[in-house]
Amino acid sequence: MTTTYKLKANELSENIIQSIKDAFQSREIEIIVSDAMTETDYLLSTENNKNQLYQSMDELAKGEGVPFTLAELQEKYFK
Repeated sequence: MTTTYKLKANELSENIIQSIKDAFQSREIEIIVSDAMTETDYLLSTENNKNQLYQSMDELAKGEGVPFTLAELQEKYFK
């Protein structure tokens, strides 16, 4: 079983530790702490992603984008 807790360091509390104990009980667990990657960091993390993002930004700047509402986006891609 894998569970991800994403929070700010100052939000750590005894309740979180207890919830981990409750979820995993007596099983051995591994805790890894790292800085969370922002969406922008993720999008720029590979050369391919970076190129695609910049190409899309260039297209929008040239007026080549296709406008649609949030509802239209959800209907088309998140049925």
